[in-house]
Amino acid sequence: MWIADSWQQYELIDSGEGERLERWGDYVVIRPDPQAVWESPKNNRLWKSPHAHYHRSDKGGGQWEVKKRLPESWTISQNGLKFKIKPMGFKHMGLFPEQLVNWTWSSNLIKNANRDIKVLNLFAYTGGASVAAAKAGAFVCHVDAAKGMVAHARENADLSGVGDKSIRYIVDDCIKFVEREIRRGNSYDAIILDPPSYGRGPGGEVWKIESDLFGFLKRCVFLLSDSPLFVLLNSYTTGLSAQTMKNVVDMTVGKKFGGKTYADEIGIPMSENGFILPCGSSARWEKP
Repeated sequence: MWIADSWQQYELIDSGEGERLERWGDYVVIRPDPQAVWESPKNNRLWKSPHAHYHRSDKGGGQWEVKKRLPESWTISQNGLKFKIKPMGFKHMGLFPEQLVNWTWSSNLIKNANRDIKVLNLFAYTGGASVAAAKAGAFVCHVDAAKGMVAHARENADLSGVGDKSIRYIVDDCIKFVEREIRRGNSYDAIILDPPSYGRGPGGEVWKIESDLFGFLKRCVFLLSDSPLFVLLNSYTTGLSAQTMKNVVDMTVGKKFGGKTYADEIGIPMSENGFILPCGSSARWEKP
């Protein structure tokens, strides 16, 4: 397992009974987490005194209960990167802290490439991977269908001192964007993608990761340059194992370019007891 254990301003304190207790900078929140199926004594006093607690609804979704004074947003930093944090819909905080392990991996590859690197970040959300890659020296094309998420990503880039010259922001359906880029003859040295389990495009198109991922990645291969640096596939879909993701990458990217694919779960350690909370899986391809 790849473990995000070097955070300075984020802490997973404890988890259990379907929830996680975590600290984001100076503020503590409780959020649902379906992986936390174990019992927890919840001895830490912060379980009883968080700044905010997200409660799921029996009808779907949920809402935040603010228990202490909490700003609308605040920032946390890590290795020169700064991120805007805020309680958002569907339990999110605007950042997936476990992705630190992937940002570190991709940033090191970019820094050691000794050449200009163009990165395509698909389903890019609030841009943690985009900012990390740009900070490492890459030019990034950041694509997400949600206008609000792209605006949030731009704020993260500004906070981290990454200008618009390093990141191109695109509000678009990722599948349609990839097809247009293929027709234009554009190419990238690296591709990052974090597709949802299920989604609908602006024209009512339905995306199901189990049936659509393989074909989509086959198309993405046409966007890779003659000397690609890496491909990173990340997923939080329950049932889509790390080995399945490795097979998909090997049968698409690896089939054309050779190289090596590694895949594993990613997770975050709990400071209360040292156990690891699983947080999805990733497949990493690179060519030495």
